[in-house]
Amino acid sequence: MLKSQEIRTKAPEMDPLRIGMGWKKEDLSKPQIIIQSTYGDSHPGSAHLNNLVFKGQEAVENFGGKAAKFFATDICDGQAQGHDGMNYSLASREFIANLIEIQMGSTPYDAAVFFSSCDKGVPAHLQALARMDVPSIVMPGGIMAAGPGMLTLEQLGAYSAKFERDEISQEEFDFAKHNACPSCGACSFMGTASTMQIMAEALGLTLPGMALLPATSPDLIRGAELTGKRAVELALEDLKPSMILTLEAFKNAIKVHAAIAGSTNSMLHIPTIANELGFELEAELFDEIHQEIPYLLNIRPSGFYPGEYFYYAGGVPAIMEEIKEHLNLDVLTVTGKTLGENLKELKENGYYERCNLELEKRGLKKEDIIKPYASPIQKQGAVAVLKGSLAPEGAVIKHSALPKEMKRVILKAAPFDSEESAIEAVLTGKINPGDAVIIRYEGPKGTGMPEMFYTTEAIASDERLSSTVALITDGRFSGATRGPAIGHVSPEGSEGGPIALLEKNDLILIDVENRRLDIIGIDGKELDSLEIEAILVKRKENWIKPAPKYTKGALGIYTKLAVSPMKGGYIKL
Repeated sequence: MLKSQEIRTKAPEMDPLRIGMGWKKEDLSKPQIIIQSTYGDSHPGSAHLNNLVFKGQEAVENFGGKAAKFFATDICDGQAQGHDGMNYSLASREFIANLIEIQMGSTPYDAAVFFSSCDKGVPAHLQALARMDVPSIVMPGGIMAAGPGMLTLEQLGAYSAKFERDEISQEEFDFAKHNACPSCGACSFMGTASTMQIMAEALGLTLPGMALLPATSPDLIRGAELTGKRAVELALEDLKPSMILTLEAFKNAIKVHAAIAGSTNSMLHIPTIANELGFELEAELFDEIHQEIPYLLNIRPSGFYPGEYFYYAGGVPAIMEEIKEHLNLDVLTVTGKTLGENLKELKENGYYERCNLELEKRGLKKEDIIKPYASPIQKQGAVAVLKGSLAPEGAVIKHSALPKEMKRVILKAAPFDSEESAIEAVLTGKINPGDAVIIRYEGPKGTGMPEMFYTTEAIASDERLSSTVALITDGRFSGATRGPAIGHVSPEGSEGGPIALLEKNDLILIDVENRRLDIIGIDGKELDSLEIEAILVKRKENWIKPAPKYTKGALGIYTKLAVSPMKGGYIKL
């Protein structure tokens, strides 16, 4: 018996309440499908989702189900930049997932469809569907087009820094601001939104080829219709997320993440989704896989082309074909078939030919966007996990965007207790070549783990600093971040981690090849590890734990209960 029908036998109020909101008597016995979306006039990634929701609803009902629409609007990391609104960003993932749990737990449905596009909406949906374990399917909301001259939003940070330094005019700055987002959809680069859409497909939770469809394309509408139809079938088949989200499925997704140079924020989201299923993905797994899988995707910010070109080159299936020998092709997917069967069908049904037509219009070949496995952009994936005396539990760096001269370097610490003070120092010339800008107390238990995007852009856009200065933080970075940036440093400053004990001119070793992040000197002088350890012990004795910045509301809850960044930054009771 379908769960909805079982509940009807137990709760006599169910039928009249459904009829009271417009359902017909004959609807009551149909498979009942909940449609979850982050729709709202909040940002371009969600403002268009209702069009997809209605198409999905129509398809559900055309194929014998009855749909109910529920909403948990997400926020926009772009609009949260530059002020304390960014502190809510990571926490919002938890509260969206919690609201969906409440909605789905209080009124059971037989299957669920999830529509979302962006940084916290997609991972929150994946977190919620894993927690609730109701037959579920994801339909990503696609990606926006690029603006004139392939202008994309992640370039705004550099434009802003240049404007602050009087390197461009007000007119040039305004043109960039007014043309960087010409349509709805996720921002057109391989940021967290694009990465997490791809992760949803790589995990087997979308129909094949659905990640990063152009938001203005009729293919997106067709995808919503096919997804609604499949939701009804899932209800009848009782194919649950726990049957799809196996360890092998997560490994496949991480391998795709390596090949696309995905956002470092995935290292917060993927372990959190796995945690909902009762198993822990160690940071070392990401590092091992990224050392095995080459980086292939020539998409910004690490590559050249805007994000919409990913789909034109064949999308996730094309990436999977390139790294096929490393994938487990026997994993089950939301189609009810294995990954190998899905990939075989795409080859036979003309999928790649249809995608590549758009590249041909632009005078490009697939190899311009997705490099062959034999001749990658980089022989390893984009992400490395560093450990050492500065980060005993680990730290994360996206080294695909790292200048060669910064892959092994000794820098002098320039510590700041907030991003605001750090960016002021960068923009006013107080940071010099050879410095390591340290931003602490911005981890999950500090301020909620905001992005340090403006500071990284200020450094990356300054020729004097871009290949001579690193930023090291217990906060995190935008998926658009470029240049030498190390985040997720754990334990974080607010927990008394070594990052809290650094003083000006302490020497920091960054060694990406050997995966090290160490304090190797004090006040500009190299010392042996025992001497440094003794000094840090004395500093710890004098360290005063900062008072919590937030003591009530959402951020009060989040900063009190969040786990380490290297575990996912989720709330743990």
